[in-house]
Amino acid sequence: MSELIDPALPKVELHLHLEGAASPAFIRGLAKEKGLDISGIFAEDGGYDYRDFWHFLEVYEAATSTLQSPEDFRRLVLAVLEDRAEDGVIYAETFVSPDFCGGGDLGAWREYLHAIEEAAEQAQNTMGITLKGVVTCIRHFGPEKARPIALCAAETKGDFITGFGIAGDEKMHHPKDFAWAFDCAREAGLRLTAHAGEWGGAQSVRDALDHLRPERIGHGVQAIDDLALVDRLAEDGIVLEVCPGSNVFLGVYPSFRDHPVDRLREREVKITLSTDDPPFFRTTLVQEYETLARTFGWTEADFRSINADALKAAFCDEATKRSLLDRLTR
Repeated sequence: MSELIDPALPKVELHLHLEGAASPAFIRGLAKEKGLDISGIFAEDGGYDYRDFWHFLEVYEAATSTLQSPEDFRRLVLAVLEDRAEDGVIYAETFVSPDFCGGGDLGAWREYLHAIEEAAEQAQNTMGITLKGVVTCIRHFGPEKARPIALCAAETKGDFITGFGIAGDEKMHHPKDFAWAFDCAREAGLRLTAHAGEWGGAQSVRDALDHLRPERIGHGVQAIDDLALVDRLAEDGIVLEVCPGSNVFLGVYPSFRDHPVDRLREREVKITLSTDDPPFFRTTLVQEYETLARTFGWTEADFRSINADALKAAFCDEATKRSLLDRLTR
């Protein structure tokens, strides 16, 4: 079957969980080094194994338990960025959580962050890919645990840490419970995004907009069930970080054909395309583009337009955007 879209097309990816981008082989290797038995999280074919979204969260955290030091995260960043570069990604933002990097302690977080930044700089020099970090609190850990995470983000805002967000189980707690954390990050000058509308319905998107006031929404696809909300997203320029393969793999939608990404675009909502946790969902960004092209008839011009919108919505400085725009439009 011939390719519809050039795999080398330059891409921007804004919704990527760092630990969730770790390949099974990478995690198995760390587990072996540390003498950890996490064999129960793998399927017979070697991939990650889970039943549903909530079991996925458990498997995700089990895999993350192998990442125990700044050096582990340095190696992880290099491995993840090598995979992204193979997909043609020239700019990526990754969700990172001090919960998994020092347990929310600011001093420990600084050590982990130094290792992550060091790897990102190395990858930029050797692979030509730029990475920025979005500190993320974990919703199902609760609003009290989100506060020190927001403080970690505020204290380390800079060239690398440019954003703040929330991820995890949308069915636990209300967005208003995390208003303090978002206000803290906002006051520090961080750009804001929030997971919503993946599992919590259209109302979860509305609640996130009303109480957290982000400029981007992670997923957000269930907004399609409330057309007044869809119009609000379009009119207010709220950008959706859409991950179609993730949504289909987890059963949010039964197929790509049923996924609302095309309808959202038709109603002039700005969307970006990402893989979320690619090895968990057995996907790559090249595969996502190819499937979307076959399903909706999108052309290279469509993907170039989506990537241009993603670059405009990126949480990086204008000089970085200008240099990347040259590469996107070649």
